[in-house]
Formats: sequence, C-alpha cells, structure tokens
Amino acid sequence: MAKILNVNPNRMELSRLKTRHKVAKRGHKLLKDKQDALIKAFLEKAKGLKDLREKIEKELEECYRSFLLARAQTFPAMLEQALMITGTGLSLKVSKKNIMSVIVPVFEVEEGESSLNYGLGTTTGNLDVALEKFVRLLPGLVSLAAEEKALRLMAVEIERTRRRVNALEHVLIPSFQETIRYITMKLDEQERANLSRLMRIKEIVRSH
Repeated sequence: MAKILNVNPNRMELSRLKTRHKVAKRGHKLLKDKQDALIKAFLEKAKGLKDLREKIEKELEECYRSFLLARAQTFPAMLEQALMITGTGLSLKVSKKNIMSVIVPVFEVEEGESSLNYGLGTTTGNLDVALEKFVRLLPGLVSLAAEEKALRLMAVEIERTRRRVNALEHVLIPSFQETIRYITMKLDEQERANLSRLMRIKEIVRSH
C-alpha cells in the first residue's frame, strides 16, 4: 500500500498535491518514452557492435597468423630487435557525441608516416606483411573500443532511467494519489461535520 505523505489536510495542500501529481505523471511519461528510445538505440548499437567485433576478431586472427609465420622464420633476437622501435606514427582525435542525452566518446585515428626501422637482410617479408596488417587493424580496434564504451554508458543510463521510472510509478505517484484521497476524505468529513453543526445551531435558534 502506498504511504500517505505527512502533510496538513487542507485545501491549499490538496491543490499543491494535485499539481505535483500532474507534474509527476508528465515526468513519468517523458522518462518512460526516453527509456524506450534508449533501449531501441541500445539494441541497434549492440547489433552493429556484434558485427564489428566479429569482423575485427577475424582480422586480428589473420594478423596473428601472419605474425606467427614471420616469427617461425626469424631468429628470436633479431625479431626482438626489429620490433623494439616502432616505425609508424599514429595520432588519436577524441570528440563526443550525444545519443539520447548520453555523452559518448568518438575516436578517430590519423595515421602518420610509416617506415621500417629494422634491416631487411635480417628479417623476412612475412614480418613486413604482418606489421602492415596490424597497422591497418588499429583504427578498427579503436573504433571497437569507442563503440563498447558507448554501449556501456547507454546501459548505465538505461538502468538509471529505469530506477527513476519505477520510483515515480510505484512510490511517488501512488503516494500522491493516496494522500489526495486522504485529504479529500478529511475535507468531506469536516464539511459534513460543519453542516451538522450548522443544522444543530438552526434547530437551537428556532426552538428559542
């Protein structure tokens, strides 16, 4: 049963509660619409993220396959020396996007100059191919990270909105309704008591 609010049962309080009840119902509808829209956007993004993850995982598997082949054909010391210094310059541009009041990050990878920082005589061509594949994969990995972060932020916002909707629907609005009913009943009782008192006074006046 809804809890009756601790208020004075008078007409001014009744009018104030009716206004708050109306605002709460409007807010509940807006939050419910927001929750539905967020869930729809979340499911669409989750589907796109699933496809992107599968694509990245296939490309990553291919990168590791090429690297394992290159490692098998190169002496460990030479491979370690070849990979000690990177020859690719990358910069990350970070921005933000608003999705249904959820601020999500947007990452853009800008590739710089790429060069080989190891001797070609001590390594195989398979290492060049493997490293080139890894470089091409980096923008996709960054994009995947951004999408997963956005999905987590949307999930948090959906849960927060759901709690607010439930609080309004199951706690606040029923409390307003129960309190309005209680005050209305009290005012009706007072009105009936006043009417009985007036009738009694009239009877006394007439009898004299």
